[in-house]
Amino acid sequence: MLQSHLKPLHVAIVMDGNGRWALRQGLPRVAGHRAGARAVRPIIEAAPGLTVGTLTLFAFSSDNWRRPMPEVVALLRLFRRHLETETERCVAEGVALSVIGRRDRLPVPLLRAIAEAESRTAGGTTLRLRIAIDYSAQDALLRAAARFAAEGAVECSLEEFGRYVAEVDHGIGAAPPVDIFLRTGGERRLSDFLLWESAYAELFFREEMWPDFRPADLAAVLAEFRRRERRFGGLEPVEARPSRNPLIKVISPARSSIG
Repeated sequence: MLQSHLKPLHVAIVMDGNGRWALRQGLPRVAGHRAGARAVRPIIEAAPGLTVGTLTLFAFSSDNWRRPMPEVVALLRLFRRHLETETERCVAEGVALSVIGRRDRLPVPLLRAIAEAESRTAGGTTLRLRIAIDYSAQDALLRAAARFAAEGAVECSLEEFGRYVAEVDHGIGAAPPVDIFLRTGGERRLSDFLLWESAYAELFFREEMWPDFRPADLAAVLAEFRRRERRFGGLEPVEARPSRNPLIKVISPARSSIG
């Protein structure tokens, strides 16, 4: 149950370190991915009680297609099995699950599992869980801009363009802006994850490999987040991003002053 006096937060997590966790223990990389999948459930279960209303997990980037094919195949199978086994639990716990990212390159069995999970959990109100598979923020922005231009639009608000970004990646409505961008595994980079949505996110980089990340670690991140002052460009701290409605405009080359 969300604490009613606190704003529900959007937490985005780059679940990094699965392969390195396995190699350090003398195990194949796929064993790390299986351990990482097991680490997801406790975080999902703890999230609502930690005032998390939306949780977006980076499972497979578009760049990950460059990994060895046996590892890619194992990952995609793991995603499918995880969706099939966890859907019933999501329904019982009120978790609305959706998958964001491209779908034209995913195998048919995984696409079926995604459709089934999204359909069966659509009524969940406890937590909005988004899994990013074959996801690239830069690619999403390019495709959103292309759709915007193809529709002949001249201008739109940031909120309206955010809906374009959500739609090209099969998002079920635009997600709220990311409040906490968290990466495990000791690396300190964004890796093309939710660039549009994370414009004002607070960044957290943890040393734990993802299989070792626990709800207590997430609680520590939330506690640190509450101690930070978010000003959004102003001088005084504010509780949430102030509403803005600037317009994104398309300027034709003929009218541009750039020489």
